[in-house]
Amino acid sequence: MNTLTHYVLVLLFFFTSFSYASSQPPIQLPTLYQQKHSKNIEQYWISEKLDGIRGYWNGEQLLTKSGRALNPPKWFTKHWPKTTIDGELWMGRNTFEQVMSCTMRKISGACWQDIRFMMFDLPKHTGNFSERLHQLKRISENTKSKYIQVIKQQKVSTHHQLFMLLDEIVNGDGEGLMLHHQSAYYKVGRHAKIMKLKRYNDAEATVLKHIEGKGKYQGLLGAIQVKTKDGIVFKIGSGFTNEERKNPPKIGSVITFKYIGKTQKGVPKFASFLRQRHSNTGNH
Repeated sequence: MNTLTHYVLVLLFFFTSFSYASSQPPIQLPTLYQQKHSKNIEQYWISEKLDGIRGYWNGEQLLTKSGRALNPPKWFTKHWPKTTIDGELWMGRNTFEQVMSCTMRKISGACWQDIRFMMFDLPKHTGNFSERLHQLKRISENTKSKYIQVIKQQKVSTHHQLFMLLDEIVNGDGEGLMLHHQSAYYKVGRHAKIMKLKRYNDAEATVLKHIEGKGKYQGLLGAIQVKTKDGIVFKIGSGFTNEERKNPPKIGSVITFKYIGKTQKGVPKFASFLRQRHSNTGNH
């Protein structure tokens, strides 16, 4: 199956396989880590940032970040508590496409056996994060289901230790880190006391134009011209596989790219293509 066909099937599945829940789950979202927080870094719980699909268990139904109802097998959520849980549907590092492919299916399949719902918060719990983490561990220990687990949380004492941990995760093909302040309460929307830390930043942009390649890319995609939500127009020429150069993201589609910093005019530096966005998934 070529890449373009895969994306078309992905979009088709999303529009036919799921039904909307009553509303979008009221979830909290992270901000970007800033070095000014290093002076009290010991006050943060740190976990791996999982590159899966954000899941929201409302006590009865498993939803995506956008509010679409998923269709896991009954045995997958059997014995799950009636508690509202925020987490990530995950198979392991570098398995985003597999998780997406499995969870999109209208008829749930055996692939769910390889998925785990990695719990990282309790939206309805009134305690601070340390208290919520304690309760998550109790849920993990007392729930008779191997498909629900609490994500590992740890602490470091210095900024240097934080980046040593980041290097360990990234060198193992992980995406990055999440930092939750121990005293933070669950707050819907962007939360300054919940941060993500990566070796690079990522963002989304709309594809405006295909630019034909030269040399070894003659007859293939050389680059795409894109436009960010802030109206910045620029080109992305790296990060594509040979298959993606044969079947590039469609004009008008939204892609995710990574970059390291920005110019004074706001243009992302060292931008590289990551993947085409699928609007009904989402991670934290």
